[in-house]
Amino acid sequence: MIDLLRQRLQTYAAGNALQEQQALKEILQELALYGLWRGGFFDVAAFQGGTSLRILHGLPRFSEDLDFILLKPNPDFQWQPYFASLTSVLAQFGVRCELTERSRMDQAVRHAMLKDTSMARQLDLSFFDASTPAKLKVKLEIDTNPPDGTGTRWQYLDFPLDFEVCAQDLPSNFALKLHALLCRPYLKGRDWFDFAWYCKQKTQPNLLHLSQALNQAGPWKGQNLLIDSQWLADALKAKISSIHWPQAAQDVAPFLPAAEQVSLTLWGERFFNDKVSRLLLAA
Repeated sequence: MIDLLRQRLQTYAAGNALQEQQALKEILQELALYGLWRGGFFDVAAFQGGTSLRILHGLPRFSEDLDFILLKPNPDFQWQPYFASLTSVLAQFGVRCELTERSRMDQAVRHAMLKDTSMARQLDLSFFDASTPAKLKVKLEIDTNPPDGTGTRWQYLDFPLDFEVCAQDLPSNFALKLHALLCRPYLKGRDWFDFAWYCKQKTQPNLLHLSQALNQAGPWKGQNLLIDSQWLADALKAKISSIHWPQAAQDVAPFLPAAEQVSLTLWGERFFNDKVSRLLLAA
């Protein structure tokens, strides 16, 4: 099975140590998804977030975490029951992983950490330094009380072997990204790269899902807003006017290939207001 991972790594044609490490993390993410499927995880949860966009829809940026939402709220959810399946499946591919739950039961979002040092030692890496082997880390994160109104679909993957995942559909995924960039108390350039990508795909957000998310958490919590396209456009333009765009571009640059980084020179209020106008026209 290690040959399968070696072949996968070769498709990345990594040109430096950072690219090689990112490739290994992406391979580990895909192995983890397969292991979760084998454990029945997607009967209760849906894949969402930036890594789902990369794996399922070709988003051209690296994403560090595996993000999920429960299909039905469950305050008693724990990651621990899925560790045995993950450990067993990863071991079949020569990966000796360490799994730890990092959750508090009083928090809706539950975390776990997958760590591995075995892949780098077994694969033919151009930039591997045996004296300082990097420990690969993939964070698993799930919302146990997601907002109502999401849409999901089943999608098939073929690495490491054929399997399927339940995933949040693009309009609903976009809705949660909009919630994040409107409500996040700190600047994250990846939010805005993803926003521009969604606009390029001509994806319309699931406004019902966005309304539920805004009413559940953030500065509009409990206001029972009914979101329409004009409200969203006004809120986005207000947010855009408050952002330090060179800092946003600097934040996302390490997660992008060189060709994508060139477009970061366009980032500014005028650029993103144009994206909002196009989104509104398409609604």
